[in-house]
Amino acid sequence: MSDIATMVEGLAKESRKAARILAGISGGKKNQALEIMAGLLIDRKKELQKENAIDLAAAEKNGLSGAMIDRLRLSDKVIEGMAEGLRQVMALPDPVGEITDMKPRPNGLQIGRMRTPLGVIGIIYESRPNVTADAAALCIKSGNAVILRGGSEARYSNRAIAAILGEGLAKAELPKAAIQFIDTTDRAAVGALLKCDSHVDVIIPRGGKGLIKRVMEDSTIPVIKHLDGICHTYIDRYADLQMAENLAFNGKMHRTGVCNATETLLVHEAVAKDFLPIIAQRLQAAGCEIRGCEQTQALSGVTVIPASQEDWDTEYLEAIIAVKVVTSLDAAMNHIEKHSSRHTEVIVTENYNRAMRFLREVDSSSVMVNASSRFSDGFEYGLGAEMGISTDKLHVRGPVGLEGLTSLKYIVLGEGQVRG
Repeated sequence: MSDIATMVEGLAKESRKAARILAGISGGKKNQALEIMAGLLIDRKKELQKENAIDLAAAEKNGLSGAMIDRLRLSDKVIEGMAEGLRQVMALPDPVGEITDMKPRPNGLQIGRMRTPLGVIGIIYESRPNVTADAAALCIKSGNAVILRGGSEARYSNRAIAAILGEGLAKAELPKAAIQFIDTTDRAAVGALLKCDSHVDVIIPRGGKGLIKRVMEDSTIPVIKHLDGICHTYIDRYADLQMAENLAFNGKMHRTGVCNATETLLVHEAVAKDFLPIIAQRLQAAGCEIRGCEQTQALSGVTVIPASQEDWDTEYLEAIIAVKVVTSLDAAMNHIEKHSSRHTEVIVTENYNRAMRFLREVDSSSVMVNASSRFSDGFEYGLGAEMGISTDKLHVRGPVGLEGLTSLKYIVLGEGQVRG
């Protein structure tokens, strides 16, 4: 076994021990730890910014874009935001130990389910050092130990944040190993973590498509992830067109570089003649490039680039949208079935039965009626915070909050019953 693999396995073993202790800690004790951590982040602001300056200097030297450098920067506001994020997690209900669905059996047994931590969670992420604090807070509150592996571009910042959070755990008399940081830029560390299935229960990747694809291909541990955010907004023949215009525009242009932005707009042919010129002009005026089918090109009244087959399968993450006219609700759902990444789909309609069909038959992690796709977000769903979005069907689907970082086990309460 290589030195890197040995190091990662050693961290994972310590995390497993810490997870066993953390699983039995009360919500009040976990909140105390989070409060101490939040205070330490503020108190040690200058120390964090000193380490962050090393990452920023390297980023400039290596020619990272201005946007990437901005993501790396630990300004006073960002550090205060991290501390506030920890306090927001404190305010959330503790899911661990919740008992539900208790039912009596004819033999007198009481059978129900209890919510429990997943155990040890490995988080592999890029760019934003504030993810270190956010991820650690969610894992601690949900009773999980966490192993953090951030991107090399934020190594010094991430290490400093993780050290301060670990200090907060120790001050609260919780195991410091509940938050572990893999302190190496060697890519072999990621591979070692992905194979550490004896000690790690779940992997969560946060970053670009290349990172997530590698994790999916290499991990022997279950992964909570989404690869693409190819989200659709469908304008039904019974849509309120003013509402449709606002929802389609907001879904695409509110923030273009996020996974819940609308990438494809589907329009029923019965309203295409009236709707397309309105939305196309508004999108174009806002600087959005439109790629459309032949009918979209003919009806929009603005310059529309002919859409290729590739456009229907593309997550643009910029001011580009693909637009297609469809003949029916079924045609819209068939298009979504073929091209969706199972993230978020929207129908705009005033017809209740068609809305219910869309909700039942469209197979994505979030399906919406008369709402912007941009609402597909843990904070907007009332989860308080999220670890990311899952498009998987097992364990958790959609925004991953505290409950998504737990599992359920059956509990049985008896009075000496034996099975005959």
